[in-house]
Amino acid sequence: MTDLDLMRLAEQAREKAYAPYSGFRVGAALLSKTGRVYLGCNIENAAYTPTNCAERTAFFKAVSEGERNFEAIAIVGGQGDSISRLCAPCGVCRQVMVEFCSPDFRVLLGNCEQLQATTLGELLPLSFSPKNLREREADNDENV
Repeated sequence: MTDLDLMRLAEQAREKAYAPYSGFRVGAALLSKTGRVYLGCNIENAAYTPTNCAERTAFFKAVSEGERNFEAIAIVGGQGDSISRLCAPCGVCRQVMVEFCSPDFRVLLGNCEQLQATTLGELLPLSFSPKNLREREADNDENV
């Protein structure tokens, strides 16, 4: 699957967004290492806190289907019918990505006409990950 193919799928996912409050619709297409793609859109809520981002929707769908290894995600978003040049994932979504992905996990931003590729490590340097907890467990084992 090409980066452009993944971006097109993210644009299709965006069409399903439920964003009656902000009007900002986001779509994501998550590519697993098995080659399967999981789509997600943002789903807003009148209470705001229960709102879920497109990226997390895609990850939660994939994980609930047994996927744990991922290659890339394409993210598109914008107000109303227009797609912004770049729609970077929020901090919570970046943290969810760190749970399942390595720093070299590819993150594609933009749209089908203008695409920017980056990595999770560039988006979230010095992240807290499962590795940190394993290090703490190893430290505790050494002190016993």
